[in-house]
Amino acid sequence: MGIRSDLDSNFDFEIVDEFLDHYSMMVESMEVMIMDLEKPNKYKRSVDELFRVFHNIKSASGYLKILPMSKLSAFVEDALEELRKTDELPSDDIVSWLLAISDMYSQWQDDFKLDNELSHVKYSLLKTPYLEK
Repeated sequence: MGIRSDLDSNFDFEIVDEFLDHYSMMVESMEVMIMDLEKPNKYKRSVDELFRVFHNIKSASGYLKILPMSKLSAFVEDALEELRKTDELPSDDIVSWLLAISDMYSQWQDDFKLDNELSHVKYSLLKTPYLEK
């Protein structure tokens, strides 16, 4: 039972298809943006872009009532907001955590493609590595 079977039969599936198209593009760009966080000349732009990606996923998944995705996106968005407050490059732990987050979203993308139930969020993703304030 995947995303389509979880929605009301009166739901506009064009909205779902549009979400899946945009979601796919965002997931495919996440890893590059995360790796660019380690580059001083690309840091600010990458953290801002990542923030927008997770904000958009949070909003769309909230509208579609995809609660695990909406909640994780809000959690990551908060962490990225903290990163936006500094010009210091993130630690290796933060980059590794964000890459693991990206892997979770890639797994969900596979779940969508196969119309499977969403994989469970890994507990380790729910702990943000120490962020400098």
